[in-house]
Amino acid sequence: MSSDPNFTGQSTESLVTEAKEALRRRKPGRIERVGDHLKREWQLYLLLIPTILWLLVFLYKPMYGLQIAFKDYSVFRGLAASPWVGFEHFQTLFGNDQFLRALRNTIYISMLSLIFGFPMPIILAVMFNEILHQTFKKTAQTIVYLPHFISSVIIAGIVITAFSPSAGIVNTVMGWFGLEPIYFLTKSEWFRPIFVGTSIWQEAGFQSIVYLAAIAGISPTLYESAVVDGASRWQMVWKITVPSILPTIIIMLIIRIGNMLEVSFEMIILLYQPATYETADVVNTFIYRQGIQGGQYDLAGAAGLFNAVVAFVLVMTANTISKRYSRTSLW
Repeated sequence: MSSDPNFTGQSTESLVTEAKEALRRRKPGRIERVGDHLKREWQLYLLLIPTILWLLVFLYKPMYGLQIAFKDYSVFRGLAASPWVGFEHFQTLFGNDQFLRALRNTIYISMLSLIFGFPMPIILAVMFNEILHQTFKKTAQTIVYLPHFISSVIIAGIVITAFSPSAGIVNTVMGWFGLEPIYFLTKSEWFRPIFVGTSIWQEAGFQSIVYLAAIAGISPTLYESAVVDGASRWQMVWKITVPSILPTIIIMLIIRIGNMLEVSFEMIILLYQPATYETADVVNTFIYRQGIQGGQYDLAGAAGLFNAVVAFVLVMTANTISKRYSRTSLW
């Protein structure tokens, strides 16, 4: 406040209060900001409505049926009238040797796919980036992308034919060296290598597109500076390309870990048979046999819920570890 006794203006405190009040009146509230945003971007939200409806109808609404895992479900009584049994189905699952075998096989196949399959798209992307001949590059990319667009049924037919003991190319080549033919797809010890190799051949090329896009975003000036400094192509790959796409690699790894229990159901159904159940049966095929073929929908529902919970825990764990140590995460 002024020390002049003749000062008749407002005090400093009142001026500050008035300024704050005026600022408060000018600043819109959260609801007003949301309303203004919706008025400006209503076309975008209108385009989102079909996707939101699809998610609600096909992903969120079916969650109501998860209660089947905790009920003694009967198709005649219906879901609502079936009695609750608590965790009885989960106890049955973990006492079922077939489920434990399927869980063990799922983890084993997923680990093989992660170790051998996850690096392949990265290697392909780096190799494509280093190819200077454009015609050869486009031809090679087309060849490795193509299997992704072929139906799993056709892929399985190709595999069955290739490993056939009578006319398969693999046994034919073995015959040239005087080796006896082997019916690979009836040998449990051969199923996992064949399945993992087939998955890599089918998906590695298409998955490399993500890493090629990440490589395309690297500034060319980094490579130009490296050339001036006398770096070799190999050094540029390890010092520029790989570190630059590392955030993309981490994100894709987190997603891959979350899908570890989602082993390709279609391909296994098409390739496996009772003779290879010991190493080929996975959680999804167990759910199919128990739920669809055996009519035990409640038990299959419990297995499916267990699968989803484990996947959620894996994603959360991988994301937390990645966020803590690399500052890269999904959210």
